Amino acid sequence: MNIESKQSIGEIVAGNYRAATVFKAHGIDFCCKGNRSIFEVCESNGIDESQLIHELYTHLNKINADSIGYQHWPLDLLADYIERKHHVYVEAKSIEIKEYLSKLCSVHGRAHPELILINDLFVAASKDLAVHMKKEELVLFPFVRRLQRAVDSGEQFQFSSFGGVENPIEVMKQDHDNEGERFRQIARLSNDYSVPEDGCNTYGVAYALLKEFEDDLHLHIHLENNILFPKVLEMEKVYLK
Repeated sequence: MNIESKQSIGEIVAGNYRAATVFKAHGIDFCCKGNRSIFEVCESNGIDESQLIHELYTHLNKINADSIGYQHWPLDLLADYIERKHHVYVEAKSIEIKEYLSKLCSVHGRAHPELILINDLFVAASKDLAVHMKKEELVLFPFVRRLQRAVDSGEQFQFSSFGGVENPIEVMKQDHDNEGERFRQIARLSNDYSVPEDGCNTYGVAYALLKEFEDDLHLHIHLENNILFPKVLEMEKVYLK
């Protein structure tokens, strides 16, 4: 995506909704005042134009994570990656999305009551995901790291108070199933994140962020359910032989 000084910020957000995060960080109104150009907002807000354009390019041109060969990573590295990338993403985006949904409910909730339900579902999801991630960070991932270290070094492995890892993994997988169902409901209520005819820029950004959140959650769950968890279980069995 090319970004030029004369482009309006509304046009840029319409072309790639991820730009909204950068503008929001600088206190730039991309919704009601989206007709202003990059040059105009930088001049009026005292922002370095080249720096803003650089930030936009950096944010909009990230590497496609799907091309990464997670299957071949050591399990401690994979656990670190999930925590530092996907957990951090959930924490940050949950706050941002809740702000957008709250605004949408106050402005469009009467005409679009499905927004109230979507907001309730997302608030519940963000709360439960926070608990879920904390359990991984405090219990499951430290177990994974210690097991990988024991296997690599040949040192004796001290099992945790919960014993084997199968039960905690089953709990995590059930959490994943619950969140998958929540987001299927959100997708249905939002007509697969389709902005209605009377929707504003904020409406579009909120739905686009919800869709991105769902996509990130799907990758997050895939990395755990299909790669990390099976490998941890197999490694535990091999170590116990």
